[in-house]
Amino acid sequence: MKEIKSILSLYKSHKEQDEKCAIAQVVRVEESSYRREGARMLVYESGVFEGGISGGCLEGDALKRSQIAILKDKPSIVTYDTSKDDENEIGVGLGCNGVIDVLISPINQKNSALYALEKCISARRTHIIVTITAHNHQRSNVILGGTFYYNTDTKLLENCDDPELEKKVVADVETVLSTKKSRIYHYDYDEQQVSVFIEYVPAPFHLAIFGDNYDVYPMIDLASVLDWEISLTGNLQKLKKDRLHTVARLFTKEDNPWTNIDNRTAIILMAHDYKTDLNNLKKAVKTSAPYIACLGPKKRFDKMRKELLETGEDLNASDFSRIYAPCGLEIGANTPEEIATSIFAEVLTVFSGKKGGLLREKKGPIHERN
Repeated sequence: MKEIKSILSLYKSHKEQDEKCAIAQVVRVEESSYRREGARMLVYESGVFEGGISGGCLEGDALKRSQIAILKDKPSIVTYDTSKDDENEIGVGLGCNGVIDVLISPINQKNSALYALEKCISARRTHIIVTITAHNHQRSNVILGGTFYYNTDTKLLENCDDPELEKKVVADVETVLSTKKSRIYHYDYDEQQVSVFIEYVPAPFHLAIFGDNYDVYPMIDLASVLDWEISLTGNLQKLKKDRLHTVARLFTKEDNPWTNIDNRTAIILMAHDYKTDLNNLKKAVKTSAPYIACLGPKKRFDKMRKELLETGEDLNASDFSRIYAPCGLEIGANTPEEIATSIFAEVLTVFSGKKGGLLREKKGPIHERN
């Protein structure tokens, strides 16, 4: 989501200049690639760009091809095969080792890609963007690079003038929503063949901090870098206001901060006050948050659990599986900044369903492959 916001920010800043632009987007990857499907960059005819489609090895060529697409006002698909040993092939020896299809689409009245991206940042929820990546007939309502936003409330493909295509796409969107994985679909109807990339854009992660001591600031800083939504509950009088500009919601201990907790929320209990953390833990386990961190040593959490057991409020298996106490990965963290890094690394392993560990010891590819 951070990349989408950056792209839209550049577009808005150049709007008054009336300069033409295009979007280059990764729509298919085979084998290894630094970026996956959905990665995109906005390119202006002057060469200014935002975003990225690789680790830097493809951007230069994609920029030139985008400028050509802008000049011709014509979209195209570019395939980069960096798995070959040909030293003249772009990307070879620079970290990529796969086949990458990049769709380059000039932004014009026929292309509603930026509208779809605007919808993605309008609300913190799951979004679906549908992009046409191939077709064998040139129709006014089905063009290469044509982009549509799928409204999960109305279940309609906005701005799509092809009822048959919409019917087919809507049926497959449900699969993408259930699997939470983007993928390409191929359709054959009315003597035309159309391929579409159905992109799953999840809601940003939410970090819910319960604490007001100096160690909350590294947590806020890291969450800001990752473009997570941040809420903080504590004694607001103790906090430095100039360190809170990226916090979306501030709550006092008397407020109710629990209504915004969902299954993409990480809860961090770091009040450093036993009773406060215990009371917050009781409320945290009643939410759908998949990650609940309790700072402090294991014996502190054991004391909490013992007290809950004595009062008849013991944790069930589901509650216990979501609580990380002590929290964080074992990386030798000591300072507040290092501890925050350790916790964030653990949160990401939980949200991604991974176990953590050294990548050099991983058997198989780093990313899942279709």
